[in-house]
Amino acid sequence: MTEAKLITLLKIAIGIGLFLLVTGYSMLHVFYLPEKMGVAGMVLGAACIALGLIFSLPTKMYLTFLLVKREQERKKQKSDNG
Repeated sequence: MTEAKLITLLKIAIGIGLFLLVTGYSMLHVFYLPEKMGVAGMVLGAACIALGLIFSLPTKMYLTFLLVKREQERKKQKSDNG
């Protein structure tokens, strides 16, 4: 897998994670799901938030690592050429 495809895939994972975070928050605080469904509503909202965190946080760290690595390589090439 090329680096460009990997970065695109990581950006998609971040988008899914943020969507799940917003969905979980909406379930808990906008639609009042725990009051309507009881414990099941609370578990459903919390599960969406947890999956959103799982998707978004590690991919952000890995994506940042890739971008910093790319920037260091560009600086190294620029200093070698100039």
